[in-house]
Amino acid sequence: MNTLDLVPMVRAPAAWPAPLVATIAVVALAGLDLVGAVAAKEWAQSRGLLPLAAGITTFVVLWWVYASSLQYAELAVVTMGWVVVLQVGLVLVDHFRYAVELPAAKWVAMVVALAAQAYLLLAPNGLGDAPA
Repeated sequence: MNTLDLVPMVRAPAAWPAPLVATIAVVALAGLDLVGAVAAKEWAQSRGLLPLAAGITTFVVLWWVYASSLQYAELAVVTMGWVVVLQVGLVLVDHFRYAVELPAAKWVAMVVALAAQAYLLLAPNGLGDAPA
């Protein structure tokens, strides 16, 4: 038995549809990545052990969730969704925390990107029982 088999993959309840699980995974990945990014910034500024440990832990959990999510959705869909939601989260942090003002066209572009991602996650792909 491989020692890595001792670390179980995250599993969703069997009754949950794959698009729902993929959407939850995308949001979780973006949230973990955002927390890890803030921890990295804090460590870069303070060189404290707490932000370093928090960042390392966050990215280990992120990797675990990422690998687990690939049981339910395609690599490209999960990765694109993660990046889109992360970018929106970073823009919102900039807007609300650092008072960065964006033109309306950029907000529209974010809504379009989120709608396209929702389509990729939720639209049937016509492959029968294949992941969403």
